[in-house]
Amino acid sequence: MLSIIAAAALPILVVTLALGGVAKLATVGREASPGALARLGPAVLMPERFARPATIACALVEFALAADLLVVGHPVARWLPVAFFAMATYVLWDLRRRRPDAGCGCFGDVSDTPVGLRSIGRAAALTAMAALVAAAGVMGLPHVTAETAPWIGGGVALLLACSPEIDGVVSRLRHRAPCEQRPMPPGRALSRLRTSGEWRAHAGSLLADEPSDMWRELCWRFFVFPAQGDAEVVFAVHLGGRRPAVRAVVVGADGQVAAPDDRGDAYLRESTPVSA
Repeated sequence: MLSIIAAAALPILVVTLALGGVAKLATVGREASPGALARLGPAVLMPERFARPATIACALVEFALAADLLVVGHPVARWLPVAFFAMATYVLWDLRRRRPDAGCGCFGDVSDTPVGLRSIGRAAALTAMAALVAAAGVMGLPHVTAETAPWIGGGVALLLACSPEIDGVVSRLRHRAPCEQRPMPPGRALSRLRTSGEWRAHAGSLLADEPSDMWRELCWRFFVFPAQGDAEVVFAVHLGGRRPAVRAVVVGADGQVAAPDDRGDAYLRESTPVSA
């Protein structure tokens, strides 16, 4: 029975460590507000200038421990994840006592909820799972069987119940920001544009693959491309919905619409004077 439970706990540990590492690196890579990293996890207990290196180092340790569980069979190496999760449990408990306003940072900026008993309980549960895996000597990702599947499901359910991040995700889904306030990287809007019929209709006349200008107005992202005949094609991409609307107009050197698109011209003229 111990080996079955350990075999079920192993993939949970590997996936948790990998997700934690990826989330931390993604948080470091994003442009966050000044000092945001210093309000997450153990970084709050050290000077702010060390927050970024500490977050990266923690992510690398998690990747190394995930690989350790998969390929290293030495008994000492098997107990390293146990020590990691046990230390994480103590650090979270200490963090809750010393800095009750700080998030655990377990999964990057997604884990910005102040540390509570659920976060500590999750770390303790992971410590117990790692101890079972180390004691049983299980290595590598086993195949899911009829014996391990219920234990894997139970372990995942336990971790989800102890994850305050779930509450934040549900809250964001229930109270989504209006389209005008949602962040949308320009690259994603440009990708949507290049799969649209408007792009295919005007692509032959464009003189460059990249826009010469771009800006955003509420739910629309505008792109300007130089075109043949001393003109410019202005595309407008709506930022909401699965199949966003795309509009286009051709603007001459004098700033006047040379070949308006009846579907989009009215909106473009009303929303902004196009600078050609």
